[in-house]
Amino acid sequence: MTLTTIDPTSALVVIDLQKGIVSAHTGPTVTAAVSQATRLATAFRRHGLPVILVNVTGRAQGRTEAGSAGGMTTLPPGWADLIDELDVQPTDHLVTKRRRSAFHDTGLDTLLRDLGATQIVLAGIATSSGVESTARSASDFGYHVVLATDAMSDPDADAHRHSVERIFPKLGETASTAEVIDMVVATR
Repeated sequence: MTLTTIDPTSALVVIDLQKGIVSAHTGPTVTAAVSQATRLATAFRRHGLPVILVNVTGRAQGRTEAGSAGGMTTLPPGWADLIDELDVQPTDHLVTKRRRSAFHDTGLDTLLRDLGATQIVLAGIATSSGVESTARSASDFGYHVVLATDAMSDPDADAHRHSVERIFPKLGETASTAEVIDMVVATR
């Protein structure tokens, strides 16, 4: 389903655009996703809508066939720092997660409810992991979910495509960054 409306209190949630992850996943799709997520953050701030920037500092302890992120057991200094392009502002809300979903043990749901948000717009890396997990949780919590598909990237192009084409339409509405911004402007 394509984007139909922006709720009066919609929040932007940007997933894992942090130095360690972005530098490990270079390329044109990452560059484009960073650029579009930055455009969304600027537009949401300009129109007085909440911007929530999420980083990750851990992972679930269970074994998986894919293993850990690069085999790292200790994160290097600065790995979890948000990228400079996001231009973090004092009005932004920062959330640190230790699992794939930004909702798991972080207080994100409480923060969104305190802000009066009924809808979240998602962007970030990786589409099939952190973004998809957060979208699933947001849907379960009853938020209207919007997925800005050009403001996200995945190191696995097939996984990205699968999430966008098969999973996201079941969880919310999809849109381009321009469509989201146009609708934000039209409703403010």
